[in-house]
Amino acid sequence: KDLAKCLNSMGAKVYGAGTSEITIFGVKKLHKTEYKIMSDRIETGTILAAVAGVGGSVTVENTNPENLLTVLYSFKEMGCKISIRKDKISLKAPEKLKHIDISTEPYPGFPTDMQPIMGSILIKAEGKSTITENIFENRFKYAEELVRMGANITQNDKKLEIIGVEKLEGKDVMSKDLRGGAALVIAGLMSEEITKVENIEYILRGYENLDTKLKSLGANIEIKKEKVV
Repeated sequence: KDLAKCLNSMGAKVYGAGTSEITIFGVKKLHKTEYKIMSDRIETGTILAAVAGVGGSVTVENTNPENLLTVLYSFKEMGCKISIRKDKISLKAPEKLKHIDISTEPYPGFPTDMQPIMGSILIKAEGKSTITENIFENRFKYAEELVRMGANITQNDKKLEIIGVEKLEGKDVMSKDLRGGAALVIAGLMSEEITKVENIEYILRGYENLDTKLKSLGANIEIKKEKVV
């Protein structure tokens, strides 16, 4: 959708962006433009989830709440207090997260890229949560690593059942994809011991200075060559 807006600002004729059908009319040439790209909604959601899981409060600036409404609604269901302004989102975590049910859907539904992130914080929520993945297959690779940390997770085809636990153990875990790796980092922050996440090249590919941003919130996190500690 953002790409279509940028192209149209250059003289293109692209219609239907954000829907299931896009129509493009050819033009003779494109002209130069200045365009501000949209914020990364998944990075915003990751920061909010980290604070929701560990506790405390945060305000994320220079973001677009409109692109993250289904995720913000899920945070509210979990007991978080959410405040939205034009380009800011504030979140205050409850003492204990509540269980919820999530189903991924195409935009504007719940984004599949946020599925592992939310899975990581639901492992300490009260009660039983479910996550149904309707977009991509084989996107639960992170779950077996969370189980090694003490999470109570059962997979049944495209659904995860997560029963909240009181504490997590720090372990050496393996990042197997971008969002799953970020989920393991958050789980490490929620554990009571040191967690080492290997294969962080996946994480670094999709997040800019994630460790610095988490440190600014009080996280004890450090990148050591090929590991996050």
